[in-house]
Amino acid sequence: MKLKNLLLCIIAIIVLTACGKKDADNKKLELDQPIALDETTENVAKQKDEGIAEPEKEAEEVSNEEEIEVKPLPQTLAELAALPTGHIDYVGILKEEEQKQMDELTKDLPDISGEPTEQQLDAYYNDLLAIFQQDFNGPEELIAEMKFQSIGSPDIDNPRMQFKENLNVLVLLDASGSMNVDLGGQTQMDAAKKAITNFVKGLPKEANVGLRVYGHKGTGSDSDKKLSCSSSELIYPLAPYNQSDFQSSLDKAQPSGWTPIQLALNEAEKDLAPYKGEENTNIVYLVSDGISTCDDDPVAAAEALYNSDITPIVNVIGFNIDHEGQKQLKEVAKATEGTYQDVQNAETLQKELDQANEIAKAWADWKKNKTDRLEGDRTRNWLSIFGYNSREFKKWVDERQQVGFSLQYLYQTKKIMSRESHDYLRQKNRDYHDWIEEEYEKLKKELHELNDKKVDEAIRTLEEKYMENAPE
Repeated sequence: MKLKNLLLCIIAIIVLTACGKKDADNKKLELDQPIALDETTENVAKQKDEGIAEPEKEAEEVSNEEEIEVKPLPQTLAELAALPTGHIDYVGILKEEEQKQMDELTKDLPDISGEPTEQQLDAYYNDLLAIFQQDFNGPEELIAEMKFQSIGSPDIDNPRMQFKENLNVLVLLDASGSMNVDLGGQTQMDAAKKAITNFVKGLPKEANVGLRVYGHKGTGSDSDKKLSCSSSELIYPLAPYNQSDFQSSLDKAQPSGWTPIQLALNEAEKDLAPYKGEENTNIVYLVSDGISTCDDDPVAAAEALYNSDITPIVNVIGFNIDHEGQKQLKEVAKATEGTYQDVQNAETLQKELDQANEIAKAWADWKKNKTDRLEGDRTRNWLSIFGYNSREFKKWVDERQQVGFSLQYLYQTKKIMSRESHDYLRQKNRDYHDWIEEEYEKLKKELHELNDKKVDEAIRTLEEKYMENAPE
């Protein structure tokens, strides 16, 4: 018995290790090295092999005759960006608590314990990938970001994007009850207030800033829906920033009821009505943590605001938002040719608002010396764009690695029984993520080639290539 126990212990410490790709040399991830699993999970797998595990109902073997419709993997970056985001936080497999989380995330995967067909393995891979799907951004988001970064450029012919005598920035802040969610030490509302305060402090003193809240009355109950869906208030009317007045206004905003996004956009058009686009550069930031819940039409309201004589630039920020909310807010941004950014905390929200500060500083420089071209304009406009490729590359690495580790874990714990199935799925994971890398590398090369063109021409070139067939 001692010898048998010793042999079992030796077997139990067989390890799985991995090396990842995080450097600029684009070396391929190699995830074939074994990683040691927690002894608890390893022993369970061995007990099942020896027939001494706790009684369980045997899984029914998947029929090889079963016809399964397998949805094809994305064929373009736009299709990749349209996929619902999964669990993007890294899940390890070495500690017992990590293994429990992995078991929970993968518990609904199809049974491939028998001899699955290639079609069944393809369906299994799609389901596993969906669990860890990263929030990729496609060319549509890149083009919108390029447009925003190009505001005030001497190369821009679009009057909407040119600097005017006055700059007005209006923030629409979600004050619905869900903004009371705890982010770990502070609520979403507290995080938003902090980021907005830092943002307005950095605006040029000549610029006007306004703050409107929506959904701040009533509660989330059905009986209060009508009240809450009719609540929106301009708590800081458009004016130069005054610290004490702004802070006093911001303190009034408390998370409360429903989410009337259409109402907020309609009221924003009224707020900016005195500031016609011929003499004003108007920028609107819509911040929301979810889909509009008031049976309204935010996209139609956004289109009306965009097409008004205010000619605003409308950017949308989704704050810690689910896929359904992302989809609607992206449609709002698309209707206004604005940017959409998904943020998870105060730091990333601050980063997005800081982009508007950069534009505001460029406007202040333009005001001082209108006859000169903005120094370093092209560099300013493009530096952030090339950061896009780095952000997407990290998502590619994280997703490829996470799916690879998951396959190792599922194989070692006998949820993938055959070596052939395991190897097929691993190769599919390599091939798919190699394709993603190649697509982003092509886009990166095109961006470098377009850098020598005028901004207007570069944007048109990208739109003609990527926007025509973008998924709805």
